[in-house]
Amino acid sequence: MSLAVLLQHIAPQKFLSWVVRRATRWTFAPWKNFLIGRIVRSYRVDLDEADNPDPAAYPHFNAFFTRALKPGARPLAADPGTILCPADGRVSQSGAISGDRILQAKGRDYTVAELLGDAGAATVYADGAFLTVYLSPRDYHRVHMPLDGELVETVHVPGRLFSVAALAVEGIDRLFARNERLVCHFRNERGPFVVVLVGAMLVSGIETVWRGVEVPPYASAITRRDYRGRGIRLARGAEMGRFNMGSTAIVLLPAALGRFSAELLPEQAVRVGEAVGRLDASQIMTFGDKM
Repeated sequence: MSLAVLLQHIAPQKFLSWVVRRATRWTFAPWKNFLIGRIVRSYRVDLDEADNPDPAAYPHFNAFFTRALKPGARPLAADPGTILCPADGRVSQSGAISGDRILQAKGRDYTVAELLGDAGAATVYADGAFLTVYLSPRDYHRVHMPLDGELVETVHVPGRLFSVAALAVEGIDRLFARNERLVCHFRNERGPFVVVLVGAMLVSGIETVWRGVEVPPYASAITRRDYRGRGIRLARGAEMGRFNMGSTAIVLLPAALGRFSAELLPEQAVRVGEAVGRLDASQIMTFGDKM
């Protein structure tokens, strides 16, 4: 085990995340302008695509980090048979779910049941498909719908707050199934799918468009919220949530629904709205139908 990975195991993860949360919401102008300037310079953030391109106009660092983009900055793939990328970032891994196991990194995997916190719900995704996207500090931090869907349930799963950067993903067993996360179950006329928002060290804040702040508070036990019959429907490509700082989004599809492109490679840059997979041909015919 590397020293960097060892330090993550012994670090006070949630305390450090609390400190960063407070620091990134401090409205003291010299402080927040310093933080924003460092990110813009270090990561070469493209401010021209921001809805408000003036970094000094944001009330605090987190407001800048979760900034909206100009209308049309992320055009959606027009072909209704395609599955859209849910976030800007880089592909961590993608492909077929092997039985009930999802590839995390070379030599490391975890089960669907572990990720979802629900063995029963996991059976639907046996031999299905998955896409894991890592959002770095330079990326747009809002997460969008890969398909049209109605919200069925969310499951807040308690856990650790390991980093989700490449070094940690390659060095920590079952990382995504161990970190604090919000599992979002959706359904449309073609069937169910899942978008999982994974928290991480220093960057563990998660919000959704239907409820607002979801994490923190951190969970001490699995917390379920039933949205059946509430009529929360989100269109393909619509914003569904955001990370207060960066993290990872994971999409799961049942085997009968579709597949992610075999051309997606680890570390490949992706953006919201790009086509990253295709629906099964039998599913495309009803794509425009109402749910």
